[in-house]
Amino acid sequence: MTHQYFHGSIEVICGPMFSGKTEELIRRVKRAQIAKQRVQIFKPAIDVRYDVEDVVSHSSQSIKSEPVECAVDILLRLKDSTRVVAIDEVQFFDENITTVVSKLAARGYRVICAGLDLDYRAQPFGPMGTLLALADEVVKIHSICTVCGAPATRSQRLSLSQEQILLGETDAYEARCRGHYQYDEAEEQGLLPLEEEIRPLSGLSN
Repeated sequence: MTHQYFHGSIEVICGPMFSGKTEELIRRVKRAQIAKQRVQIFKPAIDVRYDVEDVVSHSSQSIKSEPVECAVDILLRLKDSTRVVAIDEVQFFDENITTVVSKLAARGYRVICAGLDLDYRAQPFGPMGTLLALADEVVKIHSICTVCGAPATRSQRLSLSQEQILLGETDAYEARCRGHYQYDEAEEQGLLPLEEEIRPLSGLSN
């Protein structure tokens, strides 16, 4: 008798705003569907920018999904026949998402996550740092800097809001390269002489 084994995996697609993360997630989902694998797609219920239920990319590609309030809801909604679990805007989920994703992979599911790796302060966004460390595959996609056209890795917030989560499109964000990204604290630090940058890291005093 031949035994068939299903090996789980975690794939994380990340990058700044307008880089095509959701398009890549949709592409992978559609390939899995062509291979006749049962796929369930989830997204955080707070993301209603384009549609209450569908996952929609900035280029208007869309696919049906199930909005959920918290990470544990993903486990509660799983169907027996599902083999692939796709999660869009994963950075918006609570910290339990890392446990949920790990449990799914341990049980043989292929898990595809897409989200912002950095917030508007260029800091790891919510659970993304841990998810990137746990992932079997990481795909980091660049956008295009709106200032110089170079590859962009940062999401420049255009408003003065200090909230980490601020839903918005081109009216609220621009993609920027490292050189043209600006955030007050980071900008001020960048102007310090190198020896002053090193001093607090090495424990040296004046």
